[in-house]
Amino acid sequence: MTIKALLDTYYEALAKRADWDGTIAEDFAFTGGSPDSGSRGKAAYNEAIRRFSRVFDTVRVKRAIVQGESACVIATYGLVSPSGKKTQMDIAEVWGAREGRLASLAIYFDTATWKAFMAS
Repeated sequence: MTIKALLDTYYEALAKRADWDGTIAEDFAFTGGSPDSGSRGKAAYNEAIRRFSRVFDTVRVKRAIVQGESACVIATYGLVSPSGKKTQMDIAEVWGAREGRLASLAIYFDTATWKAFMAS
């Protein structure tokens, strides 16, 4: 499966909150938005997504650039703060694929805006 097909499957399933993890490699490497965040392995990434799922209600791909087994996606997430406020945030997601699975992800976003929104 190409990385484009993997990403299409991943984001469609993530939006439905079902069966997205079939696209993820067992040794998946995730780098979060701050230097001390991230995980290694499919199970650890599943847990990270489980936690993140509590604060987003929508996701859509705004733009994707694919080259070989690498891709950069700008994904727009509809966020919900703990107090119920809503906003949208673009997150840059840099993906790598290997052997028909998504193998790595590094995300980049405005962490100050994120923290302020979650505290509101």
